Order: sequence, then C-alpha cells, then structure tokens
Amino acid sequence: MKTESFMVSTPKAFGSIKAFGQEVVREMQKVSWPTREQLRESTIVVVVTCLLLAAFTWVVDTAVTAVLRFIF
Repeated sequence: MKTESFMVSTPKAFGSIKAFGQEVVREMQKVSWPTREQLRESTIVVVVTCLLLAAFTWVVDTAVTAVLRFIF
C-alpha cells in the first residue's frame, strides 16, 4: 500500500525538482556578477588581510610564549 503511494507521488517530486532547477537558473541570471578587475581587487584584499592576521597572531603567540617562559 505504501509502495503505491510512493510510486504515485514520484512524478510530482521530479516535477518540483525540475521547477526548482529552473528557478535557480532564473535567479542566477539576475545576479550582478563582479567584473574581473573587481574580483582581482577583492582577492588581493582578502589575501593581504589573511597574511596580516596571520602575522599578528604569530607576534602575539611569540610574545605570550616568551612571557610565560620567563615567568615559569
């Protein structure tokens, strides 16, 4: 009995999956994509920020380690 209800609802499921896919494509066409130059600049900002945060973390870690070694 349950198998029959599953088999009946399967075409609806595929139809809704297809509709979802079509809607995704329509929405992606509305997206304002960045230009190559904007993407390059944003990437540089992210990489530099990550490097600065890594350097800051290293400095703080080294300082805290030195202080703790001096104390203990």
